[in-house]
Amino acid sequence: MLDASFIKAWSTRDPIDNQTGYSDADARVGRAGRTFGLGYKLHLSIDSETMLPLSCFFASANQNEKKHSLTILEKANQVLKNSGAKLRSVIADSQYSHNKIRMAAEAVIPYPANQKRGVNDLLRVDKKFRTYGPEDQKNEYHKRPHIEAVYSFLKTQYSMALNKVRGLGNVACYALYSVLCLVLNREAAENIGRFDKAVSPTYFNT
Repeated sequence: MLDASFIKAWSTRDPIDNQTGYSDADARVGRAGRTFGLGYKLHLSIDSETMLPLSCFFASANQNEKKHSLTILEKANQVLKNSGAKLRSVIADSQYSHNKIRMAAEAVIPYPANQKRGVNDLLRVDKKFRTYGPEDQKNEYHKRPHIEAVYSFLKTQYSMALNKVRGLGNVACYALYSVLCLVLNREAAENIGRFDKAVSPTYFNT
């Protein structure tokens, strides 16, 4: 699965150029959910079954998801090969709908309304998040909330949303610690046979 998530910068906007950060020159204004904010984006790929991160990339918030999608996919593919696994398909939202991704792997990605109009047997998602198209692709696409859950774990349980550092390198380093904590938490839970504690850092702190 591929997706990106906004990380708020610890800075205000520059009064001269309100698209950049005042005390954080690397931060940029970009999409943050349904609004816009000053910060960065963590571009992440995860395994859809285990919900474990495979690869990640950090960039300023004004950079579109498509720009880094192939880099993320190539890194994820290499990780899978090193572990003896194989990339079966890529699940992502319509932001990732472009030919290079669709040619790189079997794509479970909805076509936006402005792509391939009049074709009825394609995977699509409407404004109310209802899916249309082949049943097998609809079933696969319904797994997409897994990556949103991973971002929620990173921000609420592993402090990724609480960073107070400036600069792309420092923000990336801080966020990587959050990703590492999530992976180690999962490993610890498996080592003691408590799979239900895979995303519960408080269990190992008390």
